[in-house]
Amino acid sequence: MTTPDSQSSSSQSSVPVPKDRVYRSPAGILGGVLLLALVAWLGIDAVVTGEGSTPWKALAAMLLIVPLVAAYTVRPAVFASEERLRVRNPLRVVVLPWDQVASLRSGYSNEVYDRSGTKYQLWAVPVSLRARKKAAQRENRRLAGDTRGRGGFGGLGGLTGGGRDAGPGAVADGPVRAEGDRIMDELRELCEARELRAPEQAGTAPGEVTVRWAYEIVAPAAAGVVLLAVLLGLG
Repeated sequence: MTTPDSQSSSSQSSVPVPKDRVYRSPAGILGGVLLLALVAWLGIDAVVTGEGSTPWKALAAMLLIVPLVAAYTVRPAVFASEERLRVRNPLRVVVLPWDQVASLRSGYSNEVYDRSGTKYQLWAVPVSLRARKKAAQRENRRLAGDTRGRGGFGGLGGLTGGGRDAGPGAVADGPVRAEGDRIMDELRELCEARELRAPEQAGTAPGEVTVRWAYEIVAPAAAGVVLLAVLLGLG
């Protein structure tokens, strides 16, 4: 016989857990893949055709360069859920529950501040001044087209040269934003939604900010430095 408690627990367990929103830099990933391919090509060529200690020096250099290139291009990512923000930077992984997020700021870089005032840069969400300028130009054209459309004969924008950006979809979609700024807007919305739910979750202990070093990057890079220094010292 199924009890009400078992029914409620089974119904709760059947509810799918929302997946994290993942933000990464496509340009950074593409650049990183190209750099890794170049390093692999040059390194393998030196190992195969080199003489004396050259192959070992090439291996040591690859052991140093490959992790660092991957760390600063392919690795960075931001994972956002309803409960916390996880920032995977080149050399560290920072987990911030939304209760501990004080603000998300955009300037020459995108950053998150915790309640103690500590700043963490979002490497996976770079700031592009060029993209901001292009978005501002598109937004100005959209607003100009919308103004002409509203001021035309009978409000018929299509007859007054309103342009493609003056349709109803442009107004519904909101202002044109650069990709990095749009991502920061989404993160702020998640943070604000968490604050609105906070009164309902009174009495629950707030989470703590955790920072973990990326030893999977630091360890091989450090080993490459030591090995390359020894080989260069030996000549």
